[in-house]
Amino acid sequence: MNIKKVLKIITPLILGGFLVWYSISKISIDILIGYFKDANYSWIFLGLFFGILSHLSRAYRWKFMLAPLGFKPKFTNSMLAVLVGYLVNLAIPRAGEVSRALVLTNYEEIPFEKGFGTIVAERIADLVMMLIVLLITLFVQFDFIYDLLTRNFNPTKIIIGLTVLIIGFYTLTSLVKKAKSGFLFKIKAFVSGLVEGVTSIFKMKNKWAFIFHTVFIWIMYVAMFWATIPAIEGLEVPLGGVLIGFIAGAFSIAATNGGIGLYPVAVAGALALFDIPTEPATAFGWIMWTAQTAMIIIFGGLAFVFLPIYNKNK
Repeated sequence: MNIKKVLKIITPLILGGFLVWYSISKISIDILIGYFKDANYSWIFLGLFFGILSHLSRAYRWKFMLAPLGFKPKFTNSMLAVLVGYLVNLAIPRAGEVSRALVLTNYEEIPFEKGFGTIVAERIADLVMMLIVLLITLFVQFDFIYDLLTRNFNPTKIIIGLTVLIIGFYTLTSLVKKAKSGFLFKIKAFVSGLVEGVTSIFKMKNKWAFIFHTVFIWIMYVAMFWATIPAIEGLEVPLGGVLIGFIAGAFSIAATNGGIGLYPVAVAGALALFDIPTEPATAFGWIMWTAQTAMIIIFGGLAFVFLPIYNKNK
């Protein structure tokens, strides 16, 4: 394993460790433990139920990507592969997609490159959904975001900044279109693949079922976040706070291994915009992250054990 690969694995872990320390510095261990003891676990389990539904839907959605390739894996194997993938991602970022494809290669005889290709296409659909959630948040919270910007930044600077962004975006787009090699060409290839992946969804035989499950998965993600809020007595978060907090948490999961350390910091920072005190906001972030991670470890671990048992003939 070369240095570059080692750094890709170690850097998120080091960053996560630092952020754990930083987050804990904002709230004493005793107070945090108190929040965990006093939490209403009925709400936490409701949130986890929504999370489980999202995983089941993701496993079922996968068959719509594999069907045009001539493969019909068992739903159980598809579900176990998804759970294994989530577990592996906790240890090595983005390695879960590889392990997920390998599970179906081993137990359903689906060629790795084809299985992995469908997972990449799924990620494109998820990226589009993330952008849609962002747009919905901007629409719902436009007045709040505008007021936040005008309170913290000079209007003239905002106008200049937007102008520079527009000109920069136009210039970058022109350069990317003309690129035939190098980093800009990689961006061009990525955007081209993104567009191709999105348009291919609408050419699928079961495109509406695929779109339904994609939307359902993301509704369950937001519902999981929303349902866990009442677990902390007295914590009241408006709709805008739920959406912005969810987005902050989602980006943190992509940045470090399962959001370790960063998730509570990101969520607390988002909720702080709505004048929610640091202690309950940080405690909520830790409870939310712990619940999600525990679910992945438990169900992912069981999936590892159950896979060879379920497929004992193979």
